Amino acid sequence: MIHPKIIKKQRITLIILVIVLIASIGFAMTTGEFNMSPIQYLKTLFGFGNTLDTMILFDFRMPRMLITILAGASLALSGAILQSITKNPLAEPGILGINAGSGFMITLFIVIGTVKAGDFVYVLPLISMLGGMLTAAVIFLFSYKKGEGINPVRMVLIGVGISTALSGLSITVMSTFDQDQMEFISKWLAGNIWGDEWPFVFACLPWLLIVMPFLFYKANVLNMLSTNEQVSVSFGIRSNKERIILVSLAVLLSSAAVSVAGGIGFVGLMGPHIARSIVGPRHQLYLPIAVLIGAIMLVLADTIGKIVLYPNGLPAGIIVAIVGAPYFLYLMQKSNHI
Repeated sequence: MIHPKIIKKQRITLIILVIVLIASIGFAMTTGEFNMSPIQYLKTLFGFGNTLDTMILFDFRMPRMLITILAGASLALSGAILQSITKNPLAEPGILGINAGSGFMITLFIVIGTVKAGDFVYVLPLISMLGGMLTAAVIFLFSYKKGEGINPVRMVLIGVGISTALSGLSITVMSTFDQDQMEFISKWLAGNIWGDEWPFVFACLPWLLIVMPFLFYKANVLNMLSTNEQVSVSFGIRSNKERIILVSLAVLLSSAAVSVAGGIGFVGLMGPHIARSIVGPRHQLYLPIAVLIGAIMLVLADTIGKIVLYPNGLPAGIIVAIVGAPYFLYLMQKSNHI
């Protein structure tokens, strides 16, 4: 039984976050190389804008905004699932090296296939997922110890090591690239929102629409799995099977997101922690909040990046890392892991 005050607090928080997200979207859509007043933006959004405003809003800015929202929400949800399943408060796709695995696989795909990534937009999520899944499997294999299970500290250290190794291999492979290929993968590794056309939205959206609702549906199972092992068994939950399914879906979710948004870290770390600090550890309460926080964080990071180094911009991944790295160290200290 969830206390009515907590439910009320969650609903108020959701309303506030939706308002903040809408405001962030409006600010992002009206700034940039072509400034648009709020009145112009609203008129164009509802179909009353001129030809130029309509083209800029719907052909250029809207697909990038949707990718940014979807990627931020997906990374936050993926981080929340990984933290719950592994019982590791520091688990997150970027920190564990899953994003680096996706990036390395995409790099191999480009160099072996000698193709431009944009020509295979619908294949990229699959390639990214393959890299993410293989990397996650290696991390969990080396983090597991018979009789002890998965050690949280070992998992983070192995993830950081694998991430560094794969990033180094990606840079080595990049030496064989031509200028266009080099520019693409460099932006990807830096966390640049590069999938800013409608085909990228259509390539990513189906995965997110299928996986995200299922993970919300599994909220009660996640509640059980994040407690004592005996508790989940007493409720008839097949723990190992559920963990494998949920971790696989979390990795698929993050891989699909980063395949079109770049190697962005720390969103999956901060979003769930902030959400839990507001409404507590019940997944049905904090997962929706974490999703909204992740979306807001990435929208603001992308917008700030465009403003800071106008007109070329600064990748959203770097903006998030500036905030996320100190937050990671704070959590490490708080968890007595250093």
